[in-house]
Amino acid sequence: MTAAVRDSALAASIETFQRRIAQVLEQELAGPDPATGRLRQAMRYSVLGGGKRLRPVLVYLTGQAFGAPLLRLDAPAAAVELIHAYSLIHDDLPAMDDDDLRRGRPTCHRAFDEGTAILAGDALQGLAFAVLAQPRPQPGADCSAAERVLMLATLARAIGVDGMAGGQAIDLQAMGQTLDAAAIEHMHRCKTGALIQASVELGAIAAGLAPGPAYPALQAFGAEIGLAFQIHDDILDVTGETSVIGKTKGADAALGKPTYPSVFGLEEARHLAVQHRDRALAALDGLGAAAEPLQALAYYVVNRAL
Repeated sequence: MTAAVRDSALAASIETFQRRIAQVLEQELAGPDPATGRLRQAMRYSVLGGGKRLRPVLVYLTGQAFGAPLLRLDAPAAAVELIHAYSLIHDDLPAMDDDDLRRGRPTCHRAFDEGTAILAGDALQGLAFAVLAQPRPQPGADCSAAERVLMLATLARAIGVDGMAGGQAIDLQAMGQTLDAAAIEHMHRCKTGALIQASVELGAIAAGLAPGPAYPALQAFGAEIGLAFQIHDDILDVTGETSVIGKTKGADAALGKPTYPSVFGLEEARHLAVQHRDRALAALDGLGAAAEPLQALAYYVVNRAL
């Protein structure tokens, strides 16, 4: 398969999955309640306002590649995006990164207020686990109870002290400091990489691969592609334009955050992103043609413009 054909096929898949997850999220966020109308509005504003949808795309790509019906992938795909949206709301708060712009629009606490933003993030986290835990009545949509429990545990670990929350804590403590290579890698693997890895794992679980010989390979792929993604995101914070990346250019530098470009320089950061991409690709060796969509995504992650 040529690079052009590979990239074209991936672009078509991403567009299809982005449309699908938009519909799923719309359904999960439906249900107006006059008593909580402002909170629900803030939740919808934060989830349905665009974004790359990389994490649900990873769930769909992985699961479909290894035989899971799309209906079975809707719940885990929605769960990881709801978690991602909650994390962005909280990351943007004045007590965290104090950002005013997200996805080209005012951040949740600016569009609503700080208290509503905190509650919206809390409610989205709860909704993510509810969506993942509940049985699905449609034929072909439901995972086994054991698979749902494994998914819940996988997602919980990815966002806790050893994952996303821990990574954010390291990030806050590191402002104005210089981290060495091992420390910044650990921070990024926790803060961003853990949820990306979990997205791959949820797709694999839905496809019935856990436990099994392919599962550790996909875990390794997810870990490496998560780090490559964050390194490239650090690069875009320096080289991208606010109107394109959807958030304030140079925000990390303004906060004194250690990033791959600030620690290693831009050229070495680019080299490291490619290095981790190649490690992700190597992890897929032996999985055959089924892994081709994930291979294409690995190239996309370090070449994307936003």
